[in-house]
Amino acid sequence: MCYVYILKCHDEKLYTGWTTDVKRRLIEHNTSNKGSKFTRARRPVEICYIEKFDDKSSAMKREASIKKLTKAKKIELVKSNPYVIEKKKTN
Repeated sequence: MCYVYILKCHDEKLYTGWTTDVKRRLIEHNTSNKGSKFTRARRPVEICYIEKFDDKSSAMKREASIKKLTKAKKIELVKSNPYVIEKKKTN
């Protein structure tokens, strides 16, 4: 499986990428030099959108098409199908 994701940076900018492991990639964006140069300067980042694909080629094509969208269109996309992080409840 491959995933296309959109991250929201602390400065409200959006970053689009693809990966085979969303959790690992999010950690990389937030903590290591393996994250993109764009997100390293805008930490912390959080996932706000994910799409799932069967193959790398499809994911990469979708990533490219999302990157061509305006910020307003990306925001519409996120609002239409947001990724909601489940937060653990503490007692």
